[in-house]
Amino acid sequence: EDRPDPKILAPTDAILRLSATCICGSDLWPYWGAVSIERPRPMGHEYVGVVEEVGSEVKPIKPGQFVVGSFWASDNTCQICQAGYQCACIQRVGMGSAQAELLRVPLADGTLVATPELPADDLIPSFLATSDVLGTGWFGAVAAEAGPGKTVAVVGDGEQAR
Repeated sequence: EDRPDPKILAPTDAILRLSATCICGSDLWPYWGAVSIERPRPMGHEYVGVVEEVGSEVKPIKPGQFVVGSFWASDNTCQICQAGYQCACIQRVGMGSAQAELLRVPLADGTLVATPELPADDLIPSFLATSDVLGTGWFGAVAAEAGPGKTVAVVGDGEQAR
């Protein structure tokens, strides 16, 4: 469906022109019947793109930068974020609507990671793994206290079995 272009709603927002997105297994839950939906719903939370516009309080993230986003928007300043658990940020916002041309990202400075330069077009899809899978894997490794001298088994990919 056609939707209005996103706008800056808070001074900590950024608007991205999405370069690539992908479908997560959780985006498919409504199709499996695991989650009911009553009306059209914007989907997608795995995304990379170029910053088009930023709010007045966004500092390190600048228009023109290529960025990788996260499936949770977080401030990256609260005590929980500082402990490494951005997915439980006091101000967290679940991301969605990434299956689009443009995306509003709240808490941009804590959520977006800029690359040093614009990647070559053929490398852009490779950055998608860092928007969800890498963060999820890192969180799992930290939660399991994985590290040198320890044995860890990973079973499945973290998605709900159908």
